[in-house]
Amino acid sequence: MSAERAIIQEDFRRAYLDEESEVRVRTGRLACALVFFLMPLGAIIDYLYYGEGHFTPLVKQLLLLRLVCSLLIIGVWKLHHSRVARTFYPLVGMPIVILPAAFMCLIMLKSGDGAFSSYYAALNLILLAVSTVGRWSVGETLCAVGSVMGLYFLTYLATETEAAKGLPQSIEPRALYTTHLYFILLTGLIAICGNYVFNKVRFSEFKARWALKAKQTELESANLELESVNEQLKQKQAQLVQQEKMASLGKMSAGIAHEINNPLNFVKMNLFTLRKKNTFLPPDHQAKYLQLVDSVEDGVNRVKTIVSDLRTFSHPDEISRDDVSVAEVVASVLRFLSTDLKDSVEVIQDLEPELTLWANQNKMIQVLLNLVQNSVDALKAKSFPNGERPTICISSRRDGDRTIITVRDNGPGIPLEHRAKIYDPFFTTKDIGQGMGLGLSICYGIVQEFQGTISVKTETGQYCEFSLSFPAHAEPTART
Repeated sequence: MSAERAIIQEDFRRAYLDEESEVRVRTGRLACALVFFLMPLGAIIDYLYYGEGHFTPLVKQLLLLRLVCSLLIIGVWKLHHSRVARTFYPLVGMPIVILPAAFMCLIMLKSGDGAFSSYYAALNLILLAVSTVGRWSVGETLCAVGSVMGLYFLTYLATETEAAKGLPQSIEPRALYTTHLYFILLTGLIAICGNYVFNKVRFSEFKARWALKAKQTELESANLELESVNEQLKQKQAQLVQQEKMASLGKMSAGIAHEINNPLNFVKMNLFTLRKKNTFLPPDHQAKYLQLVDSVEDGVNRVKTIVSDLRTFSHPDEISRDDVSVAEVVASVLRFLSTDLKDSVEVIQDLEPELTLWANQNKMIQVLLNLVQNSVDALKAKSFPNGERPTICISSRRDGDRTIITVRDNGPGIPLEHRAKIYDPFFTTKDIGQGMGLGLSICYGIVQEFQGTISVKTETGQYCEFSLSFPAHAEPTART
């Protein structure tokens, strides 16, 4: 638990530092833009204050210094677009403070007023910008305040004596310098305190967002788990409905088979006796008589096969697996649907000889029966002009260690808005009483049960093709 907590704390720390780095770089670019535009804009004050409304040589020199500062700040702005800014931000960001402060000190010296110039107020503005525009730590803010105060101190040392003589006699030069320095120091303290508070607020805000994001992630995970459980419940419900239906069909078919097989056996015994009576007929009638007996016996055998198919299909054998013959499965399905298919739907079989798959025969009959029945129902809903016939094509082939079965019809296809929901339990487009919407859902579950896949290709108004893929043979451990 402690290791997990340590990982979470480390992830939190990295995320916070990454966000801070990104924001510091972004606000640094903004600060560079402010310096770039505001430094030349200060030439208006130079023009009014030192040029007294004239573009004097001094005003030109001060403008040149301002332009040089703006050009240098472009280089700092470009650095903020490189990886260096994110790795070594304090070194990249500090020139945003030092450059304008240094050039303002040069302007104060160049103007002749030196440290006694009222332009010292610009240094206060620079420190306020550190607190309001940039994302600076307390340590970095201390360095910035110290740098500005150091530059102003150097300006005081470089101020000529003549500059002090220009002051009113009531103002003592050192006292004026101390007063200016005091206001710079107060502004610096405000910047330090402001950044300290802002950093605390930003950290708390990020911590709250991190906790909210963690809760959202947890909620999304819970929702996904709930959706998965709901989907499983739907599948189980569909399987229970199908199992109950098959159990009822099994009981009914067992009773029907018993009731039908008894008279069928009686008929077969009498057919045997009738064959023996053939010798008592005139020779010219014997061939026709035997032909009639053979026809009756063929019909009886067909009835017995249908009953056997019904019992096999409805028998609840869900566990056993074997090599299932694709041809036998298709033959059983077509016998079940012979009434629906006769004279109305052309069935084309393209089956690879002796092809098998590893599954349960009853389940495979159930899957294929659903697909073919859906094709039959779809074909009834489409009109076929120009001599085209309703057609279902059932094909099979081997693809490596997989057996592929496809069922394709030339019906109306599946509309685009329904394709994502065709495997959902209880989803159906049929009229009430025509279907429960369980067919494809059950097929999907059976296919997955036998490590298979099911896919569909369709074009509205043209065709629909379902493809089934199953293991051709059992894994070595599956036969033991």
